[in-house]
Amino acid sequence: MASPWSREDGGVIVSTTPTIEGRPVQDYLGLVTGEVIVGANLFRDIFASITDLVGGRSGKYEEVLARARREAIQEMTSQAAQLGGNAVVGVDIDYEVLGSNGSMLMVSVSGTAVRL
Repeated sequence: MASPWSREDGGVIVSTTPTIEGRPVQDYLGLVTGEVIVGANLFRDIFASITDLVGGRSGKYEEVLARARREAIQEMTSQAAQLGGNAVVGVDIDYEVLGSNGSMLMVSVSGTAVRL
């Protein structure tokens, strides 16, 4: 069975669960967050709409989304490490479309920095 948590950025454990099985929390260090806002490219939008018309997945959007998620998690784990934490538990990932015409995407992550 796969582990419900993963190590990110310098060995900081990231988990959506409130605890890490077999690793008791020694200290709760506080809320940590990471936010990344990415703009959509006009040409990528045109190609994505063509992909949407013929069916299929928009690989370019998926790449941008994955990069934004990684960067947001990296920002969050860096904050945790600065507080002396070696894990972030209860992680929540949110996506939001921004801009008057939905031209930007925000990925935000938050969790509790802990020392295991």
